[in-house]
Amino acid sequence: MILSPFEWTIAKRYMLPGKGERFIALVAGISLVAVMLGVAALVIVMSVMNGFRAELFDKIVGLNGHAIIQAYGGRLDDWQSVLKDVRATPGVTHASPLIEQPLMTTFNGRVEGILVRGNTREDLTRLNDKVKAGNFSELTEGSDNVAIGSQLAQNLGAQVGDTITVINPLGRSTPFGTVPRQIAYRVAAIFEIGIYDYDKAYVVMPMKDAQTLMLTGDTIGMIEVSTTNPDKVGEILAPLERKLKGRAIVTDWKTINASLFEALAVERVAMFVVLSIIVLVAVFNILSSLIMLVRAKTRDIAILRTMGATRRSLLKVFVTTGFCIGALGTVAGVLLGMVFLYFRQPIVHFVEIVTGQNLWDPSIRFLTELPSRPDPVEIAVICVMALIFSFLATLYPAFRAASTDPVQVLRYE
Repeated sequence: MILSPFEWTIAKRYMLPGKGERFIALVAGISLVAVMLGVAALVIVMSVMNGFRAELFDKIVGLNGHAIIQAYGGRLDDWQSVLKDVRATPGVTHASPLIEQPLMTTFNGRVEGILVRGNTREDLTRLNDKVKAGNFSELTEGSDNVAIGSQLAQNLGAQVGDTITVINPLGRSTPFGTVPRQIAYRVAAIFEIGIYDYDKAYVVMPMKDAQTLMLTGDTIGMIEVSTTNPDKVGEILAPLERKLKGRAIVTDWKTINASLFEALAVERVAMFVVLSIIVLVAVFNILSSLIMLVRAKTRDIAILRTMGATRRSLLKVFVTTGFCIGALGTVAGVLLGMVFLYFRQPIVHFVEIVTGQNLWDPSIRFLTELPSRPDPVEIAVICVMALIFSFLATLYPAFRAASTDPVQVLRYE
């Protein structure tokens, strides 16, 4: 819609009402602010939801791979041949043996439930960037060194260099019953994955040490697998699943974390719909301000008509006036949303100080920090939606202005 110089001059005049029209200007300003806040809320919430899903996916999959192959009964005896088949499967980029077992640990009288995880040397090096204290290079076979999660270290009160005791209920048999197996390990490193449930439970050690602790011999519990495309992991591993049928079960990340990611997807859609309604309500302010403007300018519109202005010109003038308010509000909303996302963590801390409430409890939210991942396509969709709403809100007042009869208005002038 291209405006002539005359139409653009009138539109700018109506976007900046005079001294006697301050109330209309106030309503138009409120409309702009309302659209800005609605768009900003959509950008912020959708970016945080995207960040939450992406961070969870990166951390969960980064630790456990895209799929797990687990033997029936929990022990994979011929794991070398299975591992060879897995690595030969097209689409598989990484596969490694893994031992994971829930046990208990004690330190200075404190007892915590843990997940002992036995990894290969290659997998241990992948956790180097998660280290908060100590060094993963000290986790060698037979060294009796382990790495523990940051939250577990906090719960136990343990630091690098301290010795914790890991208890395995499956110990040696005696005439008085089974004596639990207790082995002391030195804490060589403390790591933080960023997921509360992992950081409060994991104790990582070399695989040979884990096999010794759990008395499993040369067997493992599972094989973790990474593929070229996590969204198509089921298709990639389908031939392998058929080959291992009856011996082991293949479980991908979608199945393991199905309830969590489905809940996130539902919440994401629900939040988008609710916040879109807020934008729609904000756009109604544009409608009301334009209706007031048309009522206030009825005499001016009639004079413009007598001077030769066409209905089409008046229609374009009022559509442009309302649309510019919506467009400015949309741009301001995106900028406000980006600023909020950039300073999101300080803002959360400030609100916590003011309210005295813990807004981001890692034990509930899974992640230790508020995540964010803006999606340019999604932000573009939000902007287009706000602009369409703004355009539709201008049509009724614009048609009313264009249909003004100058004879009826100026009859008694």
